[in-house]
Amino acid sequence: MQLGPDDPFRDYRPGGYFCELTAARDDGGAAATVRARIAAIGLDALRARAAAAETELINLGVTFTVYSEAAAIDRILPFDCIPRLITAAEWQILEAGVQQRVAALNAFLHDIYHAGHIVRDGTVPRELVFGNAGYRPEMQDFPVRFGTYVHICGTDIVRDAAGDFLVLEDNARTPSGVSYVVENRHLMSRAFPDLMTAMALRPVDDYGRRLLAAMMEIAPEGVSDPQVVLLSPGIYNSAYFEHVFLAREMGVPLVGGADLFVEDDAVWMRTTAGRRQVHTIYRRIGDDFLDPTVFRPDSLLGVPGLMQAWRRGSVTLANAVGTGVADDKAVYAYMPRIIRYYLDEDPILPNVQTWICREREGLSHTLANLERLVVKPVGESGGYGITIGPRASRAGIAAARAALLADPANWISQPVVALSVGPTLTEQGIRPRHLDLRPFAVTGRDTWVLPGGLSRVALQEGSLVVNSSQGGGSKDTWVLDAGAAPAAGPGT
Repeated sequence: MQLGPDDPFRDYRPGGYFCELTAARDDGGAAATVRARIAAIGLDALRARAAAAETELINLGVTFTVYSEAAAIDRILPFDCIPRLITAAEWQILEAGVQQRVAALNAFLHDIYHAGHIVRDGTVPRELVFGNAGYRPEMQDFPVRFGTYVHICGTDIVRDAAGDFLVLEDNARTPSGVSYVVENRHLMSRAFPDLMTAMALRPVDDYGRRLLAAMMEIAPEGVSDPQVVLLSPGIYNSAYFEHVFLAREMGVPLVGGADLFVEDDAVWMRTTAGRRQVHTIYRRIGDDFLDPTVFRPDSLLGVPGLMQAWRRGSVTLANAVGTGVADDKAVYAYMPRIIRYYLDEDPILPNVQTWICREREGLSHTLANLERLVVKPVGESGGYGITIGPRASRAGIAAARAALLADPANWISQPVVALSVGPTLTEQGIRPRHLDLRPFAVTGRDTWVLPGGLSRVALQEGSLVVNSSQGGGSKDTWVLDAGAAPAAGPGT
């Protein structure tokens, strides 16, 4: 494509990384159309409209909360207006890989809380499961509908320099971010309709309907019209906007622990018309705070007697208690073996190569190569506690070494992946910034994957940390329909 002197992409250089918009792919001309339409808008107008879009996010209350030692600060998730494109063929791989992974996670959780074959066989070390902070002995032999423990899963995926997809981690407890996927699409349709005109994209608007259908499906057997609620810790939770959003999208009550009570081994909701029985609870409260009679007795967020009611079969919780074992970063390293063990299949989406520091060989390799590796704590999320060796200071390397030696079991290490980039609007113009992708899977009896997912972007030049709590932003993720080319429109 010939670029004119005023084209915003004229100085764009991916720098040897796989670029999500400019790489040669069979996209039916969609990427060229998007680039031409952005050029027709022009850089100044693009900036003005992007600023107006971020103002709209503030006005809509699309925020998350960052907690520090000094204060809790509400922030918008910075939005980049240049979309990320995923071809139909690429999405076919991603969708199948996520579905395979969710099936393996659920089989693994069912096994460790019942017969425990994978532990007895030595495929996964016993101490990695039963010594895991996410393991809940209360779930042993617990009946779970359809064997589904992970009803909502967010799988973090990256692309390497060759454009190949790799799984970075699993989020099987209470994954967040799906509200931004839907809101980003709404924002693009309002602020940049000329970019979307006649583009053949897979829709994301039916997530709420799909989620509600799954929550109704997993309700106790024999309930013809189940009452679903979303249980939130309240307004001070970092993802409270998402709780409000999802309750609204599903058309179900948003409740706190004080709104529910257990009587006669059933869960009831207090309403202005009297009590009403609850059959499915999509909970966004951590295990520790769910039921003060079983877990933390000082919790004011949960519902006393909830676990007993669940065990008696009068209510279902999603996600199930105890799923934290499955998204532990050390267990992640065994996922290729777990997939083969339960499904007798090779992984469709491979892991990033991982060394487990609780193992002698993994610790030795990590200590010998600290300057070249990414070192991560197994129980943290949000990008906290990570040391990126090639970019760490001498003091940072020394601190990482001391932490590894003090508690090897708390750490894994991985090579630095040359993460793919996408064109991103910055103060300097359109520049490459690193990306990841979090597709969301919803599972009742079967698994459905929302087309696309949350594309997070590291807004700082050269940064590999895309987490919102660490300054990352997001993009709208466009999954192209198979065989559909964009029609002629503005700028084409």
